[in-house]
Amino acid sequence: MNIKKTKRNMNFLPYILLLVVVIGSLLFTNSIGNKVNELNYTQLTSEINNDNVTEINITPRSGSGVYIVTGKLKDYKKNESFKATIPYTDTVISTIYTVAEEHNLKVETNTNPENSIWISLLINVVPLVLIGVLFYMMLSRLGSNGKGTFDFGKSRAKLSQEGGTKTFKDVAGLKEEKEEVQELIDFLKNPKKFTKMGARIPKGVLLVGPPGTGKTLLAKAVAGEAKVPFFYISGSDFVELFVGVGASRVRDMFQQAKQTAPCLIFIDEIDAVGRERGTGLGGGHDEREQTLNQLLSEMDGFGENEGIIIIAATNRPDVLDPALLRPGRFDRQVTVGKPDVKEREEILNVHAKNKILDKNVNLKFIASRTPGYSGADLENLLNEAALLAVRRNKESITMEEIDEASDRVLMGPAKTSRKVSDYEKKIVAYHEAGHAVSGIVLPNGEEVHKITIIPRGVAGGYTQMLPKEERTLVYTEKELKEQIITLLSGRASEEAYMHEISTGASDDFKRATKIARSMVTEYGMSSLGPMQFEHQSESVFLGRDYNKTKNYSDQVALLIDQEVKKIIDDCYKEAKRIVSSEKKLISVLANALIERETITKEEIEDLVEANSDYKVKHEEKKETKKEVKEEIVEEAKKDTKEEE
Repeated sequence: MNIKKTKRNMNFLPYILLLVVVIGSLLFTNSIGNKVNELNYTQLTSEINNDNVTEINITPRSGSGVYIVTGKLKDYKKNESFKATIPYTDTVISTIYTVAEEHNLKVETNTNPENSIWISLLINVVPLVLIGVLFYMMLSRLGSNGKGTFDFGKSRAKLSQEGGTKTFKDVAGLKEEKEEVQELIDFLKNPKKFTKMGARIPKGVLLVGPPGTGKTLLAKAVAGEAKVPFFYISGSDFVELFVGVGASRVRDMFQQAKQTAPCLIFIDEIDAVGRERGTGLGGGHDEREQTLNQLLSEMDGFGENEGIIIIAATNRPDVLDPALLRPGRFDRQVTVGKPDVKEREEILNVHAKNKILDKNVNLKFIASRTPGYSGADLENLLNEAALLAVRRNKESITMEEIDEASDRVLMGPAKTSRKVSDYEKKIVAYHEAGHAVSGIVLPNGEEVHKITIIPRGVAGGYTQMLPKEERTLVYTEKELKEQIITLLSGRASEEAYMHEISTGASDDFKRATKIARSMVTEYGMSSLGPMQFEHQSESVFLGRDYNKTKNYSDQVALLIDQEVKKIIDDCYKEAKRIVSSEKKLISVLANALIERETITKEEIEDLVEANSDYKVKHEEKKETKKEVKEEIVEEAKKDTKEEE
């Protein structure tokens, strides 16, 4: 407690010093602004005889043999005074007293002359000393993590002894990723087991993946499992304005790590300092490149850093310098991807521990409804649901709050106060009904979970469709085309039933065109053949990709555009055919939306079952798919027998 109070008092010390300096400066300024006229003994007595003196003060200066006489004359200004130095004799002093008494002038005598010396010292010297002390303290307090200006080149890495409290139990999912880093833990616990076999443990492990997938958490868990010191720092903490500072911080960080080895160093967002060299626009970035050179040297240079393992994380592995990724530095790359349905359920269980959930909340069902969500997205989903429950004064979090939170995360809060005309509501209803019907009718269509025409964000409404089976690796040409058909069905429905087209389909066109172009340029699903003209890439890396030329001619570019247009046109024709043939179902769904504004999966199924014409088609489709699956199983059994 005493230490905390001392620290709290030290925080106020600069402000107290600043106040003293200001007061002292004002006094010092006043003393500088005063005008003092020097008079001799004859002038002083003459002024007294002429009744020009209004104020007089005599101060004996002990040890110097003189008197200091000060005062003011009648014609003096406010800050003007005189000063006379007279010999220290009784005759002179008595003469002054006599003349003053004859002219009724009161003489004040300073009986403690030392006070004037201290006052003069206080006014003239102390403010300068305080200003110097304050200036020094301000310089020493500059910088982060308690590092001052004089520690500018010191490492900003924070040290967590014994790895902290995080373990693999706190990391839900990531089964394969945990196995990849398990060797690091075994090496840190028992390095002799590896050196005896002649094995070299990876010096660096690079965690690659989208934001929010748990890269930092995994690194902390490795340190926690190994029970070793854990240094963690961001890549941006190395980069400074002055050349050489980042390299100095890298050296200092490794020097500290050697003293606590075996240990872990975690560098988050390493692309801030590890970008490819020689790619800066208008020249290189000397400070960043020197920092990278020092990092490369420390990881696998002439010096040995035994017992130090570096874990780094990035979302952009494509911009990293090749020298950073070679064996001997970051030997191993671990891809931390988005979780599947089972992992999402585990993550939800972790984040739901401190929340009061209603007994009807099924986390497994929520996990199946959130494909593509990262761990951070799932944590945010439950947090938004908890906030909504508090706002609604509920005692627990229900599925209603979770559904609303899911919509808020995806599309933003509902615009309940926005006034929507009946005509606009009708257009949006038929648009969303067109999407839903295509998803219902198409053999490989996605399941429709919710349709709403309540505006959210920039969208007037949306249809939530989720895949029947979660797939992330392989899609067939037919499935991709059905996705395009579903996207274009909204515009087709507007055109067929409202005899108008609106701007609401712009995002659908964007997504449909992207899929169609990928089919032509990446997947080889066109008459141009199995050739890849483009590839998926992240944001352009200025300086490297800015002047990059395309690897096909203008004639091929024209053919690509024609193929993309052909796919879009064929899919749009099919969308119009589906919309025209399912007139009754679209009208039922659209009218239900206009009446209720939002309909759920169960309500959609009830409306579909009420349509007897569609029910027959639906059963036929299910039987066809069942027969196809049975044929595939039988063929697989035959192939197995033949191999045996």
